[in-house]
Amino acid sequence: MALSHDDLAPLGTHAAAGEDVIQDALVAIRNHLGMEVAYFSEFHAGRTIFRRVDAPGLEHLIKVGDSHSLDDVYCNHILAGRLPELIPDTSQVRLAREMPITAAVPIGSHISIPIRLLDGTPFGMFCCLSPRAIPSLNERDLATMRVFAGLATKQVNTGLQQRQKAQRTYDRIAAVIAAQDYDIVFQPIFDLRSSTVTSCEALCRFKATPYRSPDKWFQDALDADLGLELEMAVLRTTLATLPELPASISLSINASPELVISGRLADLISVEHAERIILEVTEHAAVSNYTALHAQLRPLKRLGVRVAVDDAGAGYSGLQHIVQLGPDIIKMDMSLTRAVDTDPARRALASAMVFYAREMGSCIVAEGIETASELDALRHLGADRGQGYLLGKPGSMAALQAAATEAQTRVA
Repeated sequence: MALSHDDLAPLGTHAAAGEDVIQDALVAIRNHLGMEVAYFSEFHAGRTIFRRVDAPGLEHLIKVGDSHSLDDVYCNHILAGRLPELIPDTSQVRLAREMPITAAVPIGSHISIPIRLLDGTPFGMFCCLSPRAIPSLNERDLATMRVFAGLATKQVNTGLQQRQKAQRTYDRIAAVIAAQDYDIVFQPIFDLRSSTVTSCEALCRFKATPYRSPDKWFQDALDADLGLELEMAVLRTTLATLPELPASISLSINASPELVISGRLADLISVEHAERIILEVTEHAAVSNYTALHAQLRPLKRLGVRVAVDDAGAGYSGLQHIVQLGPDIIKMDMSLTRAVDTDPARRALASAMVFYAREMGSCIVAEGIETASELDALRHLGADRGQGYLLGKPGSMAALQAAATEAQTRVA
């Protein structure tokens, strides 16, 4: 996604109606000065390119995207001081009078302010012109022109800074993907009746510095239009660990609705391991199209993949998402399990979720269990499985294998 020069132009041709500060400024100053043409240009590769134009009735002569060689126009002469910024009558300025473009356009009067980047580099020009000489143009008009050009300059530099920031974000995410600069850790999920490890959730931990939580990395990836690419990279790494897992343990992976709907997830899931995969569809973003989501989930389910709703009770669409998705597993968010032993409201909601799961033939996994009393309360409510720091923290594959062996030994 290396930015082109057009990308760096903070105007391009895509500003939303009502949000184009520079276009509005051109209209205002042209009307104020009583001139026929106003434009904002950008310098690139020895040419001046019109990025914004206001010239009612003269669109056949000047439009966005047109360009001229800088050797043929006033711009370089103004920057060098050979031509003044304000020319009420071009016939009275020898250099302007002798330039071919003056007669060709024609240009009878001209007023132009250079637009500069923060480091002083010339970026383009903010101009008005008329085929007529306008002797009444004066220093007060030039001062007014500078005010409007200042708005354009601010917009240019703000837009450029935003695009440079976006480029840095893109480069950072692309580098993480290319280097696989992250670790996959595994948090055990226990059967609350047998106290054995039945599955584990794979979680991503980014190694790049400075340290930031995974949600910030994934949000940056979304902002840089690399969200699906980062998800795919992480899932590819995660699923490659399946052969190392004990045969009795399933692997729970996280995927956004957007990734599922894209159809790209199916390329990562092999028939051999499908029955050991639990697909957690996050509830923190709105699902744009449940029909499309089901269309992509259907063939995965036929292979044996189970579907889970992640963070149920805390996300974007709540119970509606659960009903629409019809999951095999409902993961109760820690906002409900936390203090479920002492908070009647949380206990009532958790109980209702357990009842709903039983009615629908789903399995409840309680997330975020941190105290023995919370665990006892969830067992009493009928939660099927549990996950949390009390039971086991996220760790390496070796740590997960050791936890599973220890749990099995206790049961035996």
